[in-house]
Amino acid sequence: MDTIKDIVQEKYGRAALQVRAGHKADCGCGTSCCGTITSDLYDESQATAIPAEAMLASLGCGNPTALAEMKPGEVVLDLGSGGGIDVLLSARRVGPTGKAYGLDMTDEMLALARENQRNAGLTNVEFLKGEIEHIPLPDNSVDVIISNCVINLSADKDRAIAEAFRVLKPGGRLAVSDIVVRGDSVPEPVRRSMELWVGCIAGALEEDSYREKLTHAGFESVDVEPTRIYRSDDARHFLDEAGLSDESVLAQIDGRFMSAFVRAQKPVATAKACCASTCCA
Repeated sequence: MDTIKDIVQEKYGRAALQVRAGHKADCGCGTSCCGTITSDLYDESQATAIPAEAMLASLGCGNPTALAEMKPGEVVLDLGSGGGIDVLLSARRVGPTGKAYGLDMTDEMLALARENQRNAGLTNVEFLKGEIEHIPLPDNSVDVIISNCVINLSADKDRAIAEAFRVLKPGGRLAVSDIVVRGDSVPEPVRRSMELWVGCIAGALEEDSYREKLTHAGFESVDVEPTRIYRSDDARHFLDEAGLSDESVLAQIDGRFMSAFVRAQKPVATAKACCASTCCA
């Protein structure tokens, strides 16, 4: 049986090849899925600031670069960077004294992202091959972590969140767009089908569970802000094909699945160290 990792690599590798052929990347669950989830996330000024192929490769569910705080000179890491759209936009935000890393495990996407970087003429960018559960960067080396509809794809979300915490500097910020579920009473077959529709691969966390995992990893100031709430009519055609579109089922999932902007901060270690010493006596 294919693992989640295998499925994700196959899906995103195929998407990269579609872009190289001059087409918009397909999320793998139909035009209605991609149109509802991925459309209108970037404004015209952002779209014109990057190569067209980076926009064509975008399969995100939000725009973390529009909502995340980034300062000139900071180091940014994008988990699951795909064709590089959010990395390139972040690189412009942090400027030539800053750095933007993209991390992806799919060779085809990495090749496309590096080509987009060359076409954008940006030198403060580096794309790394690896998994978000095993980030190939040192402890306390990143100011801001962003991600766009990728953490929901991880088979080990606790490990991915712990790794994000590890590489962030004290006071560093996590600012990700992701698919989130409100409430845990959605029947399992319906939830599974809705996750396939809304994220193309099942794995969305329930909102309170997302908060708990971040807090357990050590993050503070955790916030989950809805950015796009999906109604039952958005998924009616997809659920109909799965035989799950009767009115009672639709009522159970209406408004339960959403794109959200998830924020959290790594505590400032120096403050803890001070209070553990005689300076607080």
